[in-house]
Amino acid sequence: MAQLRRALELKEKIEALESELNGILGNSSEVPEASGPRRGKKRFSLATRRKMAAAQRARWGSNNEVATVKPARRRKRRRMSAAARALLSKRAKQRWKKAKAAGRSRL
Repeated sequence: MAQLRRALELKEKIEALESELNGILGNSSEVPEASGPRRGKKRFSLATRRKMAAAQRARWGSNNEVATVKPARRRKRRRMSAAARALLSKRAKQRWKKAKAAGRSRL
């Protein structure tokens, strides 16, 4: 019990000294409050960045008349042939067959 009282007295003394120090230094708040959670940098998709760039070029073009707005080229989506898909499926089945024969449930 004596230790608890001593700890309480020390804590009160520390708080009094901190408030006195804050008064001397001119800090209005006794305890600095933590700011909210930090967030990462906001990222935009490639398409959105292109739209933003085109809009900015258009704004500059209306002032300078030298910047031109180029239409964004769209990449063709690459597709796998049916034969390639079948080959990959066959190889995957072979890998799983080998793994299961070895008694594994994961590759």
